[in-house]
Amino acid sequence: MKQEAPLHALASYLPDGTFEQVIAYITEFKVHLTITRERASVLGDYRHPYENKGHRISINGGLNKYAFLLTLLHEIAHLVTFMVYGNRVSAHGKEWKQEYSKILREFVGKNYLPPDVEAAVRDSLHNPAASSCADEDLMRVLKRYDRKKENHYLVEQLPPGQLFRTKDGRIFRRGERIRKRFRCEEVDTRRVYLFSPVYEVELVSE
Repeated sequence: MKQEAPLHALASYLPDGTFEQVIAYITEFKVHLTITRERASVLGDYRHPYENKGHRISINGGLNKYAFLLTLLHEIAHLVTFMVYGNRVSAHGKEWKQEYSKILREFVGKNYLPPDVEAAVRDSLHNPAASSCADEDLMRVLKRYDRKKENHYLVEQLPPGQLFRTKDGRIFRRGERIRKRFRCEEVDTRRVYLFSPVYEVELVSE
């Protein structure tokens, strides 16, 4: 479900000091910005103009302020890339990475971000991931600023053999780490899935 918000309301979703810079992008490109209810799988979305509709961006309203800012800048980078290259380049190719890095640099070194988030963003500048979820080091740092949920942990924080529940209600048993992922078996089906170490799950008692 989507929630329309006046532009000034955007300030409450952003880190202190960033509103003016962000709103400059929104107004310059006449972006229709929608803040959505919390979505488990999609952090943000950009849609280019068509059929008399302008640039549209939607952002998950359940994100913490730093994740919200980075997700919004990620989508603005898609907008800028589209304006420069149209549909001639891949969604998260070198052109998008270049635009996103350029935008991110405007927000570092200004005390907008806590030191740990700032350091992780600086590390990602030379080669931004396709999403903050894909950049595990950045995701791990951003998670520190989420609203704490009782009995919820990252997969990498669980001991081997621990049962956990995913957002869709399925129950898994944590297995060993294989390269960057954890091998986990779904209890009901015995099928094996690979989980990101920074995926948040709910602890389940035996």
